[in-house]
Amino acid sequence: MQEIKANDPKLRSWVEVAPHSDFPIQNLPFGIFRTESQLPHVCCAIGDKLIDLKALHVMGYLENLPFTLEDMVSDSLNRCMRHGKQGMRDLRNRVSKLLRSDMPDLRDKEHHVRQVLFNQNEVQLLMPIKVGDYTDFYSSEDHARNVGTMFRDPAKALLPNWKHLPVGYHGRASSITISGTPFHRPKGQTNASDETMPVFGPSKQLDFELEVAFVTFDGKPLGENISTAEADDYIFGMLLFNDWSARDIQRWEYVPLGPFISKNFISTVSPWLVTLDALEPFRVPGPVQDPEVLSYLKYAGDKNIDINLQVAIKPEQASETIVSHSNYKYMYWNMEQQLAHHTVNGCNIRCGDMMASGTISGPHEGSFGSMLEIAWKGTKPVSMNDGSTRSFIQDGDTVIIRGHAEKNGVRIGFGECSAKVLPSLP
Repeated sequence: MQEIKANDPKLRSWVEVAPHSDFPIQNLPFGIFRTESQLPHVCCAIGDKLIDLKALHVMGYLENLPFTLEDMVSDSLNRCMRHGKQGMRDLRNRVSKLLRSDMPDLRDKEHHVRQVLFNQNEVQLLMPIKVGDYTDFYSSEDHARNVGTMFRDPAKALLPNWKHLPVGYHGRASSITISGTPFHRPKGQTNASDETMPVFGPSKQLDFELEVAFVTFDGKPLGENISTAEADDYIFGMLLFNDWSARDIQRWEYVPLGPFISKNFISTVSPWLVTLDALEPFRVPGPVQDPEVLSYLKYAGDKNIDINLQVAIKPEQASETIVSHSNYKYMYWNMEQQLAHHTVNGCNIRCGDMMASGTISGPHEGSFGSMLEIAWKGTKPVSMNDGSTRSFIQDGDTVIIRGHAEKNGVRIGFGECSAKVLPSLP
């Protein structure tokens, strides 16, 4: 039988998949789910359903793969990821083969199908990864230029180092939460000017940050670096990321060491980890990097990815309003450069480390990735469908990020990344 690749646009599944689903057979993202009667299991999404990999393992469908039952009965993907890029690729390919419309092995065993397929809306999706370390980059030129223009001389919007290295900082992994987790408005010190005493209270300028994050396998030992040519071997996949920010708290605290409690209160991720393999067909050229980067940051081939991104704000008791249409292809620094720079000094990465892109903004209004830019520091409030306006995010608002790549009739999506803002605690 002729080999059919998992990304083949002609591939079809015997599981019904709606035309505009995020999860056709060409995607098969990984996640973690549980039911009222079961412990967490590893799964893949297909259409509006998921397939239980623990059940597949018990029934013998994953024979000759290196995974154990303990890998599949887990509250994170980290155990599975210990088998590396090739192991996860072989696992995804096996699931793809089992779900192909022309393969009867699982399809024709109705008693098995009933035990392995679940409706996504009838289970609880959990954090897919136990995040070890989290790094946030600042890699969108349009975003960096917009922010620099607001707060500095527009002629010096980008700091001198910005086009020479992927700027980043180490964030807080413990407060990264799964989509659907509400949170209370953060509190902290703010200061209207440098000449007055700060005040303490709830942030008045709560903002979202439209980002995409990638997750790593185990890297090289401490002291060794990962090159741009090797980087893809250490990247498992990607998910949507909202790196919530309290702008007024951040403005007071960020000098001289950068943001702290203005960013560590919560970040939100989508529940499905889309593999880098599934996204390969959507690679596109990146921007011309001028001035020329140093040798360790040079790369070959198309490394940006064409992922359409959307942000909506849904006030309480009202319909949502789309406030941004952006795209991951706008990134100045790509993942491969980010990982190469992160490790060039010998820093070791570990299985489950998460690295976020930084706010993704495009070159024109309507493609900005934060309210700071969309409402331009509060001077251009945005109208909602219910008649209200927003300069920043209000209590009761739910911010929803969506993303998908589409080409040759195949749509690879991520599911939603959403969270609701609750009033500040006393």
